[in-house]
Amino acid sequence: MTQLLFDPNNARDRLLSAAAKLFHRKGFAATTVREIGAEVGILSGSLFHHVRSKDDMLFAVMERVIAAMTQDLSSALSRATDTRSRLHALITVELAFLHGPNRHATAVLFHDWRALSVEKQATLLDGRNAYFQLWNDVLSTANAQQLTAVDPVVLRQFLHGALAWTSYWYRPDHATPATLTLEALADQALAMIIPASDS
Repeated sequence: MTQLLFDPNNARDRLLSAAAKLFHRKGFAATTVREIGAEVGILSGSLFHHVRSKDDMLFAVMERVIAAMTQDLSSALSRATDTRSRLHALITVELAFLHGPNRHATAVLFHDWRALSVEKQATLLDGRNAYFQLWNDVLSTANAQQLTAVDPVVLRQFLHGALAWTSYWYRPDHATPATLTLEALADQALAMIIPASDS
C-alpha cells in the first residue's frame, strides 16, 4: 500500500497537497500563490504562516515524494524473494506513485525538476541518488545473472523514462483493454526486459 504524502488534518500538508495538484495541472510557473490559498480556503497573506514561498512548496512536495518512494521501494525489495520479483517491485512502486493517490506530487517531481533552483536541486540529490541506487543494485544483479542484457544504468534510464511517460497515456479507470490494470501494466513492462522463457 502506497503511503499518503500529506495529512488532510494538517494545515501545511493541505497547502502542499493543493500546490502539488495545481503545479501538476497548470505548471509551476503558471500557478499563483493566491490560487493555492483559494484551493484550501486560505487567503494568500495567511498562507505564509505555513510556508515561506511558492518555491519552498515545490521543494517540500518533491522532498516528500523522494523520501516516500525510497521508503516504499526499500520495503517492497525487502519482501521480494528473488531477482525477478525485485525487478517487478521497481516497476510496481514507481507506477503506484505515478497513478495512485500521490500522482500529482509524483508528476511534479518527474516533470518540474528544473523549476527548482540549483541549490535546492543539490539538497535533494542525496535522496534522489539513494532511490536510484536501489534501482542500480537490482538491475546490476539482474545483469550479472544474465536475466537482462542491457547495461544497468542505461536500462534504468530507459525504464524510468518509459514509466514516467505512462502518466500521459495510461488511465487506470479507462484502460484499453479494460483488463490492463496497474498490476497488468507492471507485468507488461517486466516482460519487455526479461524474455518470456526466463520469466
